[in-house]
Amino acid sequence: MSSPRMGKGVIIGENVQFGKDVVIWNYVVIGDNTKIGDNTRIGSFCDIGKKVVIGRNCIIQAHVTISNECRIGNNVFIGPNSSLLNDKFPHSRCLTPSIIKDNVIIGGCVTILPNVTVHENSVVAAGSVVTKDAPPNNVVKGVPAKPMMTRQEYEAKRKEFIKAKKPEAKT
Repeated sequence: MSSPRMGKGVIIGENVQFGKDVVIWNYVVIGDNTKIGDNTRIGSFCDIGKKVVIGRNCIIQAHVTISNECRIGNNVFIGPNSSLLNDKFPHSRCLTPSIIKDNVIIGGCVTILPNVTVHENSVVAAGSVVTKDAPPNNVVKGVPAKPMMTRQEYEAKRKEFIKAKKPEAKT
């Protein structure tokens, strides 16, 4: 077990396991029995519950809430102010945590409801509320989130956007 690089005011529960090269920014709370994989980055002011599993090479930006027992795969990006929830009827104590599979991108200000799985290679657009499982290799958006395009179409649009924004090389 490795020790993460940590900012100020980080609170770590009991039996938390860290992979190699984990970075935790300021004022993060991590609950008991949580596991965080190699090369994962956690932004400031995140609240990570108990018994959470976060995979390798993840980026979790600031002000993200990950409720108890949620699962996050490898190579996942979670934008700021997003929430993964675990209790359909709060205070019921009948937890049905959300699950994020590998290679998922979650935009900012997204809410993923309890008992929802975001499948492999999916993208959740900013501001969406995910009420049902997100299919693999798709982009979902809206309230409630619905499939809008394939991941392949998203990647093509992303490449065009980057190409249009890059300054021309000076000769």
